[in-house]
Amino acid sequence: MAASEANGGAAPIAAFPGQSSEPGSGLQSEAQSQAADLDSSESAPRAGPPASKKPGNNNDGGVETAEEATEPAEPDINELCHDMFEKMAIFLQGELTATCEDYKLLENMNKLTSLKYMEMKDISINISRNLQDLNQKYASLQPYLDQINQIEEQVTALEQAAYKLDTYSKKLEAKFKKLEKR
Repeated sequence: MAASEANGGAAPIAAFPGQSSEPGSGLQSEAQSQAADLDSSESAPRAGPPASKKPGNNNDGGVETAEEATEPAEPDINELCHDMFEKMAIFLQGELTATCEDYKLLENMNKLTSLKYMEMKDISINISRNLQDLNQKYASLQPYLDQINQIEEQVTALEQAAYKLDTYSKKLEAKFKKLEKR
């Protein structure tokens, strides 16, 4: 309990193998500890995060120690990163494949649309050609149509004359009958 009161009320610092818990020997044993940690982390993964190597009277939690800054990544993090990158590559490959398929579909649709427009163009050219032929035939028939119109007008005039003649003949007949009765 006296050690925790001397350190400003903080819990005692756990010592690593080869490191003494006395404040004076912290620098030398800390360097030895880091070398031992590097050797042991390369051969086997550690069970948990290392205990803090800060002196007990330093209460600043934002300052990293040299070990924390240079500590190599744990193997399971490397495996997770590798797995993440593999899955991201698969995902991106799928996205690119889907995009390529979309573009192929769009290209096929454009080709079919182009073919349909070519067919429609051919049909419209044929219709235009047939319309020109019909216009030429109509132009060649126009004098005959004009003659038919003239004949129709003459027939209408003749019909009017026939009605007038009929009316006049009826009037004459009525006068003749009137004169005959006398």
